[in-house]
Amino acid sequence: MQMNGQSDIPQIEEIDITNTAKGSIGYYWLKLISDGFGSPINVPVMVARGMGDGPILGVTAAVHGNELNGIPVIQRLFNEIDAKELRGTIVGIPVVNIPAFIRKKRRFNDGVDLNHIMPGKKDGNISSVYAYRFIERIVKKFDYLLDLHTASTGRINSYYVRADMSQTIVQKMALLQNADIIVHNPPSDGTLRGAADDLQIPAITLEVGNPSTFQKRLIRSGVEGVHNVLCHLDMVDDEIADLDRDTVICSASKWIYMDTGGLLSVNVELREVLKKGQKIAEVRNVFGTKIKEYFAPEDGIVIGKSISPVNQTGGRILHLGIIKT
Repeated sequence: MQMNGQSDIPQIEEIDITNTAKGSIGYYWLKLISDGFGSPINVPVMVARGMGDGPILGVTAAVHGNELNGIPVIQRLFNEIDAKELRGTIVGIPVVNIPAFIRKKRRFNDGVDLNHIMPGKKDGNISSVYAYRFIERIVKKFDYLLDLHTASTGRINSYYVRADMSQTIVQKMALLQNADIIVHNPPSDGTLRGAADDLQIPAITLEVGNPSTFQKRLIRSGVEGVHNVLCHLDMVDDEIADLDRDTVICSASKWIYMDTGGLLSVNVELREVLKKGQKIAEVRNVFGTKIKEYFAPEDGIVIGKSISPVNQTGGRILHLGIIKT
C-alpha cells in the first residue's frame, strides 16, 4: 500500500486480516473510543500478511505512553520484513496508549495505569472501556504476543524479560530474546500479558531499557528477539541469531523500598550480582547529613534501579532478581 500521508490510511473498527492482500503490508487506524468533540481516538495498526498460512504474531508497544523503545523495534521489523516470504501474519501496534503517548505521560488520561486494568470492562469508565476494546478488537486476533515495555519514570532497566517459565512455548519465546535477565513471573491480574494468557495466547513482556528515549543498542536487540521468534514459529526461512550472552534466569524478583524520605544515591549498577548484606544505597537529608544506609536483603542481581534522587518514604531503590540455582 503506497502512502503519501495519514489521510491515505483507512480507518477500521476491528482487525480483519483478510483486508490486507497476501504478500503485502497494510496500515490502518483502528478506532477505539471518541474524545470530547466526538472525534475518534485511533490506534495505529500495521499488518504484514504472508503468502502462506501460519500463526498471527502480535507485537505491541507503549502500553505506557512514555515507553518509547518498542516503537522503533516495530517500525524496523516492518521495514525489514518481506511479506512475500512470510508465512502467517505479523500485527504491530507501535502505540497502544494513545492518550498517554500524546501527553508524554505514563498513565491514561484519567490517571489510570492501563497495564493494571486489563482486560477492562465493556461498560466501565474511559480507561476500562479503552482496555476492553483493545483486547476485543485487537488482542483476540493474536496467536502469540510480544509486549514491549521500558522502565518507569525516574528508573532505568537492564534488558530483561518477564515470562511464565513453566509454559514450554513461553519459556522458548523468552530465551530467544537473548536478554540480560529473564524473571519467572506468572502473569499477574490486570496486565496485557495476563489478559492474553487468560485467552490462551502465549505471551512475554520485554523490558527494553529506559523511558522517554530511543536506545539504539536495545532497539537492535529487540528486533533480533522478534526475528528469532519468527524463525522458531516457522514464519520465515532464516536462522535464529546466535545467542551471544549467558542470560541470567531468576526464579523471582522483588523491589526494595525506602522506609524514610530524602536524597537517594544507589551505589550499585544494572546487572551487578549482589551478596546478602552488601551496601546498595544511602539517603541524606537536605543538609547533606547521611540518615540511612540500605543493604541487600539476600543474594541477587540488579534488574533495575532508581535514578531519581528525591524520594519519599516508600520510594523504590532497586529491583532485585533472585537468581535460580
